[in-house]
Amino acid sequence: MSASAISFAKQNEKRFLEELKELLRIPSVSTLPEHRNDMEKAANLVANELKRIGIEHVEVVQTEGHPLVYGDWLHAAGKPTVLIYAHYDVQPADPLDEWLSPPFEPTERNQNLYARGAVDDKGQLWMQIKALESLFAAEGKLPVNVRLIFEGEEETGGEALEKFVHEHSERLESDVALICDTELFAPNLPTLCVGLRGLVYTEIEARGAATDLHSGSYGGAAPNPLFALCEIISKLKDEDGRICIPGFYDQWASPTDDELNAWKSLPFDEEHYRKTEVGSTVLTGEKDYPVLYRTWARPTLEVHGMAGGFTGEGAKTVIPAKASAKVSMRLVPNQNPDDILEKFTRYLNSIVPKGIQVSIKVHSKGKPVVVSTDNDYIKAANQALREVFQKETVYIRSGGSIPIVEQFRSDLQIPSVLMGFGLPDDNIHAPNEKFHIPNFYKGIESVVHFLTILGR
Repeated sequence: MSASAISFAKQNEKRFLEELKELLRIPSVSTLPEHRNDMEKAANLVANELKRIGIEHVEVVQTEGHPLVYGDWLHAAGKPTVLIYAHYDVQPADPLDEWLSPPFEPTERNQNLYARGAVDDKGQLWMQIKALESLFAAEGKLPVNVRLIFEGEEETGGEALEKFVHEHSERLESDVALICDTELFAPNLPTLCVGLRGLVYTEIEARGAATDLHSGSYGGAAPNPLFALCEIISKLKDEDGRICIPGFYDQWASPTDDELNAWKSLPFDEEHYRKTEVGSTVLTGEKDYPVLYRTWARPTLEVHGMAGGFTGEGAKTVIPAKASAKVSMRLVPNQNPDDILEKFTRYLNSIVPKGIQVSIKVHSKGKPVVVSTDNDYIKAANQALREVFQKETVYIRSGGSIPIVEQFRSDLQIPSVLMGFGLPDDNIHAPNEKFHIPNFYKGIESVVHFLTILGR
């Protein structure tokens, strides 16, 4: 089955890519209310494509937030059931002036497809659908049972999917989840991600006076929330990158010696990473830990944005009544998001400057997860990647977070296979996001092989 399915995929590569471009033209930015209709449009496009290729019981599930897309095909008696997950929402495209081509007009350059969502995650979602289409075209059926759940809130916390999994776990009953939302460690190097950091994403609001004030009349007497946030943030980490929250490091698990030794053998050039991927004059953080260790297996705290006062062109001498800062913490195994949030809140309240009141809004939380490589599904994925890339697969962790992986484990009692095909320089969440087009095609082949191997 896999040979004829891959033959079909190769014959239809150009069509598959043009179809992906249609999805990428929809600005399905989940965090911006003005794109709500675009979210519906993207969900319906995906649902219609699932129906067209032969998936059954396809439904656009309305939620309090953005829609979910569900479908299934359950006619492979005695075979495993694979839960296929991806997300169709994307990050905002700004700053727009840094894009070399419009973010929602997919553009091919140097074997790359440039667009917001190209690799995160519309390209990889479409890759999964095209693998299923190729399998249907080869035999008129699939080698395994499949359920599909695609969400529109991954970039904003995933509350709708979290609730759906809690309340409708029977609709998602499966043996394993396939998630294509990660990357290869290096070009043409088959990679399976077996660890993700957890997440606590907060927004701190600081309030001072009852209203904005003229700095000439009130400067020197009125509290300034922007200064207060600067003072608070400066006390969250020391100059060596160590987080200052009391008890923050009380419970965390280090990687195994086998993992550390495996990471040392990866083709990682720190200077290339600094210059090409980061683009900075120096790398920061905890110098006692190698770069891969501190980006994959050490907890972090970062500030993502601050707002308050007057930010337009020209001058306006105002002391703002309020200001805000978005702050997140990435967590590693043994750290509990609720415990970390409590410690963060307690510490924050202890360092608030006089005259300032603060409140903390939680945008999202997720537990860290490490996937065992000693299971049949990881072995099947390893074999599938080996057949496509003709190389041995490497195992890595990711510094990012996919909270649904832990929920699939806890609520559905299933492991996840994190088999993604992005590249480290794909500019995820940044201007000029891209998907290397050969990886799009190899991803389709890899999913075909994976499902076929499981069916055996």
